[in-house]
Amino acid sequence: MRSRDYGPDLTPPWKRSAPAPEVPAEPGLVVEEAGTGYCGAVIGCEKTAQGPVVTLEDRFGKRRVFPLEPRGFLLEGKPVTLTLPRAGRPAAPARTASGSVAVPGARARVARAGRIYVEGRHDAELVEKVWGDDLRIEGVVVEYLEGVDDLPAIVREFGPTERARLGVLVDHLVPGSKESRIAAQVTDENVLIVGHPFVDIWQAVKPSALSIPAWPTVPRGRDWKQGVCAALGWPANTGAAWRHILGRVTSYRDLEPALLGPVEHLIDHVTVGGPVP
Repeated sequence: MRSRDYGPDLTPPWKRSAPAPEVPAEPGLVVEEAGTGYCGAVIGCEKTAQGPVVTLEDRFGKRRVFPLEPRGFLLEGKPVTLTLPRAGRPAAPARTASGSVAVPGARARVARAGRIYVEGRHDAELVEKVWGDDLRIEGVVVEYLEGVDDLPAIVREFGPTERARLGVLVDHLVPGSKESRIAAQVTDENVLIVGHPFVDIWQAVKPSALSIPAWPTVPRGRDWKQGVCAALGWPANTGAAWRHILGRVTSYRDLEPALLGPVEHLIDHVTVGGPVP
């Protein structure tokens, strides 16, 4: 007997569509297993009696093995079919979460005199999550300010020089905003202030990384984070919401380009000022 609610084909929807692009499962490739939502980097592949499998490692170092099924994975939110890497090809160099070539065994350098300032703790945690390996190799420290209202005084207190440059990442740095007016007061050539257009750093995470269609529009006058939690049906606990968001970020691919460029620019600016002291 056939249910009137369900057709005879019980194949998951992501496997019924047209064939997905084939992508070699090279080491370091970050994908999401479509059935479980498990995200991780490819550690290796092997053939088994049941067929080829791939091992993924998440950001906590936990590993899981999945079969290489057609349309079984998502790459940047789109279905793909992972395939075994071609035999004889040299292994791809390991990459950091920011996409840089990893330096195995590298130790953190002594901190530079220069600094990167960001507005809040969430900004700092996101930068650390994606660029932490690069920052430690370059000896760059990131600190958060709890807002930029006193930015001109903070810059004067820091006392930037050519060998102690300062970079500042500002939220909602768009023409006419309060943040843009504050930034315009800082004219020291050893200070680089860049920003992104988002109301909050949460928006710099791609909706696809969170399996939502888009970030909600929150009415003016309402706390933005609380409004987002309400619109998405999340508990009214912004700390827990942020942990959920940050947990879905595995690499730069999960972030909007409008954040990637400014952060890379800041790192370049701070590391130009000569060797690590």
